[in-house]
Amino acid sequence: MKYQILVDSASDLLSDYLVDSEIGFKVIPLTINVGDNEYVDNDDLDIKKMLDDMHASKKSSSACPAPESFLKEFDNAEYTFIVTITSKLSGCYNSAVVAKNSYSKPENICVIDSKAVSGTEILLVDRLVELIKQDLPYQQICEEINAYRDKKSLYFILQKFDNLVNNGRMSKIAGLIASKLVIRPICIAHEGEIKMAKKIIGIKNAFSKLVQMISEKAKDFSKETLIITHCYAEEEANYIKSDLEKQCNFKEIRVQAMRGLCSYYALEKGLIICH
Repeated sequence: MKYQILVDSASDLLSDYLVDSEIGFKVIPLTINVGDNEYVDNDDLDIKKMLDDMHASKKSSSACPAPESFLKEFDNAEYTFIVTITSKLSGCYNSAVVAKNSYSKPENICVIDSKAVSGTEILLVDRLVELIKQDLPYQQICEEINAYRDKKSLYFILQKFDNLVNNGRMSKIAGLIASKLVIRPICIAHEGEIKMAKKIIGIKNAFSKLVQMISEKAKDFSKETLIITHCYAEEEANYIKSDLEKQCNFKEIRVQAMRGLCSYYALEKGLIICH
């Protein structure tokens, strides 16, 4: 096979997302450690059980895949593209780079730091497929996918920030503000890091402000896809989708459930919006 795409499970993708005779595809799982239990973020993970266990435990953390998890896949294709969660929040990108530099043909491995998570990684996978299908040279695909990445936007609205703060992914001050019941912050990914963009009173007001922020980004979204991922918040996700459809002409708006890693950090009722 000439090309393959590897993506980590922070993408919220299942293993059958891409089935293509010309392009290999695999999701490399991260792990979530809760007490003495290790949860592998694969298709079989029971997310509710993991979250229930986490709420009952005083100790939990996440871990990125080892370089070997990537390295052992490289011989399956002539060229490999790897899409990872932002390097500012996880060691996954660095692990993939170590694997690349350990391979006999590192020049055939393209590691893409999404500078985000979840839906942004999905959009990058989709774009890679489009570029490969155009039969472009490998190096040109590498350049174009990174340029495409730099144009993406990510927002999230969470109702719990415990694990982001406890695991050092968000400052304690921001977490304290976010923990106030009446405050519903809208956060963004800025250069791969979590930044608080707006502090809104009330969840419905936060949803409305989010839609306004997105609609003000451009006049024409007809060539763009927007992805909303959620942790047990399908109703809320569809509420935002409906509002966006009234105000923006996105080519497509998808709603899907989060996998383990994103559920661990977003927690119940968490929403991530990417376009």
